[in-house]
Amino acid sequence: MLEQAGGFLDCWFEPGAAIAPGRGTRFKSHYELKRRKKISKRAMGSWWCLLLLCPLTLVPTLGEEMNVSEDPDLFSFLRSLFFGLPVRDEQFVTSLGFDVNSLKDLRHPESLDHSITQQAKNKAVGRDTNKARGPVLSTKKGQLKGITVEKAHIFHGVPYADPPVGELRWKPPRPVSSWLGVYDATYPKAACMQSCSGPISGECPWRVSEDCLYLNIFVPLDVDFGSLMQMPLPVMVWIHGGNFITGSASKPLYDGRSISNFTHTIVVGIEYRLGAFGFLELGDDPRTSPVGNYGILDQQAALFWVQQNIAVFGGDPSKVTIFGESAGAQSVGLHLIIQSSGPLFSQAILQSSPFSIPMKSRHDAMKLGKDFVKQTNCSRSDIPCLLSLAPQAVLVAQMKTSSRIMNPFRFLEAFETWGPYIDGELIKEQAPSAFQRGAWQREKPVLLGTTSEEGVIFIYAIFHEPVSTVESTLYITAIFKQHALQIIHEYLPQYMDADRRDMLAQIITDYVFVCPARRTARANVPTGSNFWQYMFDHVVTDPRLWSGLTFCYKRACHGAELPFVFGSAAEVNLTMSLPEKLMSNRMLCYWGAFAHAGDPSSRAQQTTFCHAQHLPIWPRYAEASGWLLMNLTVGSHAQVAARNHICDFWDQLDIY
Repeated sequence: MLEQAGGFLDCWFEPGAAIAPGRGTRFKSHYELKRRKKISKRAMGSWWCLLLLCPLTLVPTLGEEMNVSEDPDLFSFLRSLFFGLPVRDEQFVTSLGFDVNSLKDLRHPESLDHSITQQAKNKAVGRDTNKARGPVLSTKKGQLKGITVEKAHIFHGVPYADPPVGELRWKPPRPVSSWLGVYDATYPKAACMQSCSGPISGECPWRVSEDCLYLNIFVPLDVDFGSLMQMPLPVMVWIHGGNFITGSASKPLYDGRSISNFTHTIVVGIEYRLGAFGFLELGDDPRTSPVGNYGILDQQAALFWVQQNIAVFGGDPSKVTIFGESAGAQSVGLHLIIQSSGPLFSQAILQSSPFSIPMKSRHDAMKLGKDFVKQTNCSRSDIPCLLSLAPQAVLVAQMKTSSRIMNPFRFLEAFETWGPYIDGELIKEQAPSAFQRGAWQREKPVLLGTTSEEGVIFIYAIFHEPVSTVESTLYITAIFKQHALQIIHEYLPQYMDADRRDMLAQIITDYVFVCPARRTARANVPTGSNFWQYMFDHVVTDPRLWSGLTFCYKRACHGAELPFVFGSAAEVNLTMSLPEKLMSNRMLCYWGAFAHAGDPSSRAQQTTFCHAQHLPIWPRYAEASGWLLMNLTVGSHAQVAARNHICDFWDQLDIY
């Protein structure tokens, strides 16, 4: 491809300059980088650059609508710019977590139970609950029995809403019905419907079902459920990630017993509807058609259940921290801007929130819904037909719909085909805009951060082969339109490898994760909001975390912090070095301290375990302290963010 592009590289590199070998090789010195930038800046005026890039300025600017009758895919769009330019043909969205062969597993009667109803729930009540040792508690809807294991009492699969099956498919969650007898909460229940995927743990949910609105509760062993003198404990509610199409609160990676026991908190993990089950939008009237955002409403229902019932488990409903990673962090951010979520929690932790991936408009959500219906034998108006679809059929239609981009001029939507959209009622605007305007619950303390190489897992999962300079330029232009030249000029001189995937990964890291997180904090600190920020910059020594994703073996990829936060390495068969174990202990103690006091450096109610970790001070993110963030690695310490200069660049573009 480079040969076909002729002398295009002369636009960027000094004639005769060699392209350095190796992955993402960078310039050795600040002087050399400045020299290269001057060369590339001077060369920007050359006719080669004008020949290639001038047509790209015809691309609609950010926010402009385009009339496209046939919904062209991205690659057709790129070819239309340069006739004859070889652009890869693969429909790359299918690489984003869909494992088609998992459908065979989903059809197996033991791995798919989609008709669980109240009768099935009573089946759980009728099981022999005497075999497992554990407490029996009374909630507002009935009794349930948990299980006592090392480090914690666990209540698995506690229902917080009625099963969203039959006529309740594509309806807001309905409060859970009462039950008779003792409900068996000693074993995990089914995860929500999804394809078999998930690169972080490498394990599929053991069972999936439409009946999935459950939560898991982890309680420290020393809680005396019968004592009126027991001091109520802070509560941490975990919202899992997975692009709103995969994931489960019951993944071993999210085992909450360590963080619960060592920090003396109640940990709750929640399930919520995913994919088309949680986010299908077909019309404006909820009485006659699906209107979407059910997954977010499920999360609200779970938080409301916590408010109503957590005191029975020893928790304090007035001290609830919601925390999540990736799509889970996105959800946390949404609850911070959704007014009706305000009374349900008191503080928030956002881990690797993809701030700059835009939520769909109602128009685009309905386009996706129409395309979904085309994959079924139903019409858009035939709701009984849609409700009669087997869960497998819904999932297959969802996956087929996800194999194409709805709008190639909003390229980043490829990373999140299904998910929440701006409905004008529950969700009124894009989260970055709301945070920038201060239109959120500003009185609540917020801890947020990212890993240092978030974009790697997204770019390398899409592009399995090297990406040339020409091709990367086209992708950058598809995303950033009239800002493409500035962005290319900023990044290209820093990466001398002919394969531009590392450059694209860094752009995604900066634009989607790191810089909008910084901007969110800096925009609100002057008005009195309290933020603590971190950068997870550690390469996990045991590559088994990545389940064969070799491009993450030597990088701090998206999700790398999870076994450290939960202290769950043993649960997912990872081996940690002694320094990594100390790092994990400190991280879960920071998270626990934040849950107790809204400050990760607080020593209030610090457990003996956390006191022994000698936590370095984590300063509040503020201009007075030099905008210090915590660099989470072996030997964690507060420091000035290494990428402040590049975030200044993105802030000036103002295109989050």
